[in-house]
Order: sequence, then structure tokens, then C-alpha cells
Amino acid sequence: MSVDHASVTVEQGAVGELRAEVLAALSERQQALAAAGRPLSVADEQALGRQLIAEALERRARQAVAAGRPVMAASAEDDLARAVFDALFRLSRLQRLLDDPSIENINANGCDQVWVRYADGRREQVEPIAASDGEMEEMLRTAAARVGIGERRFDRASPRLSLQLPDGSRLFALMAVAARPCLSIRRHRYLRITPDDLVAMGTVDVALREFVRAAMLARKSCIICGGTGAGKTTLLRAMAADIPPSERLVTIEDSLELGLDRFGDLHPDVVALEAREANLEGEGGVSLAELVRWALRMSPDRVIVGEARGEEVLALLNAMSQGTDGSMATLHASSSRGAFSKLATYAVQAPERLPLEATNLLVANAVHFVVHLAQDGESRYVSSVREVIDAEGPMVVSNEIFRPGPDGRAVPGVPLRNDTMDQLVAVGFDPGLLERPQGWWER
Repeated sequence: MSVDHASVTVEQGAVGELRAEVLAALSERQQALAAAGRPLSVADEQALGRQLIAEALERRARQAVAAGRPVMAASAEDDLARAVFDALFRLSRLQRLLDDPSIENINANGCDQVWVRYADGRREQVEPIAASDGEMEEMLRTAAARVGIGERRFDRASPRLSLQLPDGSRLFALMAVAARPCLSIRRHRYLRITPDDLVAMGTVDVALREFVRAAMLARKSCIICGGTGAGKTTLLRAMAADIPPSERLVTIEDSLELGLDRFGDLHPDVVALEAREANLEGEGGVSLAELVRWALRMSPDRVIVGEARGEEVLALLNAMSQGTDGSMATLHASSSRGAFSKLATYAVQAPERLPLEATNLLVANAVHFVVHLAQDGESRYVSSVREVIDAEGPMVVSNEIFRPGPDGRAVPGVPLRNDTMDQLVAVGFDPGLLERPQGWWER
């Protein structure tokens, strides 16, 4: 259910006063327990925080009664308790937006120019997420220190912040490079999703659902491409759900977002690697390309790159052609054919500086299928699938086995090669699904 953000009227002065009181009591209790050799876990710290907030509110209620003042209404007290807890342990006033499941994206240009986009396409301005830009920056510093792998800085020397929030959302923030600090959060409403769910959502039809299942079982390496917000990460998660749980996966991302390691029943053996920026001395940075090379030493069955957009493409293509068949990556491209030029553009950024012909040959040996997602308003769907055949000089040769139909949704196109079809049939694919020229979109 959507939250009516305009109705949130907690007095921020009261929040700050109560937060300071509870924080002092919490720090005192933590120090005492640490001295006794009983440091608090994160869960215990939050439980103690809730207890101290309740005690502080009860104390204030008694004082109000003793002084003959009106007691705060129960609903207002609950709002205040939640706001104080969010200010202590979560993302303060931003947390209410994160707790609203109907919100898809959050963008803030300063503390008080806050816009949200809902899942149904609505875009609205909502209440400020902080009392000042300075408070907003401090909130983000706290998040940088608490969330993700290792502590991150967020200051004038390190003006960029990229991290995954506990709910799986991706946060990106900047300061000192614009007039005001700015923030963008991309929500992922479908952390756990299967291709069957995509059929219900209209992203794929029955034939495509069975095709991607067979592609995963037959260990076919796939590039998933499309524009920003087209659903590439969601499709990758769904396709990964068909990977047998016995396989060892290594995921590689600029900032953790995929979350395949969150679901041990689907993927019990997952290592999630995250790139790291260099420190102020320019040391300690770990690039995506380096992580891909390291991943190959970790005995993976498949390597999954959350988003390829630079020199790591060459390392990924090498990985795909060196025993980790069935690997995947997402890529920004405007069409399935355009993915090949993007791969070549990124590969040339690598130190090896491969010529186009060599890059295309590597693509032909590494990638089996390219899947393209299109977007029409809030509707996201697969529009094209290409089977990579070979490389001829400056061209990657491919067949569009699913092509855009009259409404843009993918329908059967050029037949699969015989040996490819045989491999898919061997893992359960029904070729009869491709005999419906307009697809299975309307069932």
C-alpha cells in the first residue's frame, strides 16, 4: 500500500531532541557492556534502541501528566518513535520513501527538491528528506559508513558515493560537483523473481520463458541489453533462477545490486564481489576488470557481471570462452545488433587494444545469445534475441531468432541452427513453441 507522504507531520525538532537523548543513553549502555566483554550485535543494538525510545516517550508522557499538559496521541507517539528510530539506525527521513513498496525511483536535488516515480508511472514531488543540505550530506555519510562492504567516504575529497542499501536498492550520490548535493536511488521491486513471474508481468511470453530456461540449462552465455530502466537486472535475476543450485556463481558489480547471494535455496554457493575505489593516495582500488580475472581463480561454474561498461568486457569475454559457459552480463545498447558495437567499443578500452576483427572473433567464441529489452511507457518486454553465429572481419554474424513483432514484442524469427536446437531440446525445450508466428503473448 502506498504511503501518503504529505501526511507525515512529525515535528523534526522533537525528533532531534529525542534522538540526542536516546543516543546518549545508548552510548552509555554500549560502553558498559563492551567493558564487561559483552559488545552488542547490530540486532541487539537496534532492540536496545527501541527500548530506550519507548522509555523516553513514557517518561515524557508522565512529565506531561504531572505538569497538566495534554499527552501526545498514540498515533503521533508512534510516528515520533519511528522517526527517531529511523534517524538513529536507518536513513532518517528518507526511510519513509524506501519503505513505500509502490515507489520505484527516488531523486533529490538538494534536501528539499525530492521527486519520486511510482511503479504505475506517476512522478510526484514529496516532502524534504532533511532539514538542510548539510544534514542530507551527514545522513549519506552515515550510510556510507554503515552499509556495504567496507566503509566508504563521502566528502569533498571523495564526492561520489555508490552503494547497495539493505533492501537491495542502489544509491548513488554526489556532492561538491553541483550547486547542491544530489541523490538517486533505484529500487528493485523484484529481488526474487523467476521467468514464470516475467510471463505474468508481460516481459516474456511462454516461448521466450522456455527458451531462456533451456539456454541456462544448456549453459549458453548471454548478454542482456537495453536502455536505462528497461529491466535488464530483473531479467538477469530471473534467468539466473533457472541455473541449477549445484553450480558455483561469482557475481561482479560496481556496487552490489544483483543480490543472488540473498537466496540460499536458489543459489547456495555464490560469491558476490564489489569493485573498490582507490584511496586518497591513489592506492587500493580494485576495478571490475581485475575482479573478473580474480573470479576465474575461484573455481566458478559461471561468472555474472552486473553491468559491463568498460575494459572489463575483454576479461569477461575471455572468461566466457575459457570454461565458464553460461555466464551472463548486462549492457546498455539500443538494439540487439547494437550490442556488438558496444562490446567492441568497450573492449578497445582495455590495455590490450585489440583490433576490431580480433574483438569480434572473441565475441563470436564467447557469446551465444544477445537478449534485448524494450520499454513502452511502464511496459517492459523482450523485443529481440540474436544467436551469435560467427565473425567476418568487422562484423559479428548473428541470426535474429526472435524479432520485434507488430507491437514490438519478440516473436519467432530466423530458425535456430540445428546443433543449437539439438542442445536446447536435450534439456527439455519444445521446438513446437516456435511454430506460432505471432508468439504466445495473448494466451
